[in-house]
Amino acid sequence: MKFGFDIDDTLINLREHAFQLYNTKLNRTVAVDLFHALDKVEIHELFDMTAEQGSQMWNRSLEEIYFTSCPPYPDAVETLQRLDKEGHEIYYITARPDVHGKRTIDWMIENGFPVNRDRFYYGMKDEDKVNIIKDLNLDYYFDDKPAVLETLRNQPIKLFAKSQSYNRHLDFPRITDWSELFGLLIGEKK
Repeated sequence: MKFGFDIDDTLINLREHAFQLYNTKLNRTVAVDLFHALDKVEIHELFDMTAEQGSQMWNRSLEEIYFTSCPPYPDAVETLQRLDKEGHEIYYITARPDVHGKRTIDWMIENGFPVNRDRFYYGMKDEDKVNIIKDLNLDYYFDDKPAVLETLRNQPIKLFAKSQSYNRHLDFPRITDWSELFGLLIGEKK
């Protein structure tokens, strides 16, 4: 089987990591429950920033957000290692900027994710991700972003939403914890 995965907020807890960094950088103590209640991807409003200020801070902080101590979600690494060991093809499709692509691959490998460099796609906008996902003829695809999942809705791919506060309204099968994956896949076959 061919499995495709988004990275940020699907396999790794990037937004919450950024949220904690913002609290530190801005000398703030915004409560994490406010973060978990957000109904949008962007976090800047929690820190009283405009969209422009939030975008500037995000872009200034990308190195630190992407390449410091951002944790994988529990069981994400082990689950993908098991898929790899069972002989499944694993593809990563991320909208991370091109300039961060090679370092992202290295970071994923250093953190234990099974990576085949020929199956790692980066440096595109979300709209372009959809075309790559279609062209790969994936059997399964996992993402957190509503726009990406909605655009793929009518494709012959089994889609899963990685549960996030901003995608609760989606009516796709969802994965909350990566330890659930094999049970969900068995349920799919019945």
